[in-house]
Amino acid sequence: MNHVILIGRLVRDPELKFIPNTGKAVVKYTLAIDRNLSREKKAELTEKGQPTADFIRVIAWGKLAETCANYLAKGRMVAVQGNIQTGSYKTNTGETRYSTDVLANSVEFLQSSGDKKENVDDNSSNYNPEDFQAIEDDEDIPF
Repeated sequence: MNHVILIGRLVRDPELKFIPNTGKAVVKYTLAIDRNLSREKKAELTEKGQPTADFIRVIAWGKLAETCANYLAKGRMVAVQGNIQTGSYKTNTGETRYSTDVLANSVEFLQSSGDKKENVDDNSSNYNPEDFQAIEDDEDIPF
């Protein structure tokens, strides 16, 4: 069985292309997926300049590719369900390179575009304590 589910953040905006002659859409993007590390181990690896996340390339086709290109952007958190696909190719110098990608079957947007942390302002509430009145008799309150 070849089945994978990943949750991570986009490293950069998705790259949408259309296949010549067929016009079929294909999108590629990379997810950064944090490794399950203790705080101490993560600090140690960061100090040594070693990665604390895995970077997985995701490929989607057709309507799913167009949806990803239209609604995903760098930093957005998504869940991807798909299959692992391996392959190889030759470089211009004749070197063989190997690749491992996730071929997406479905993508779930776990964060709307307005949910980004940099848009959250803890001081933005409209709470003003002077707008409230004290309740003299709380016998009628149902809770």
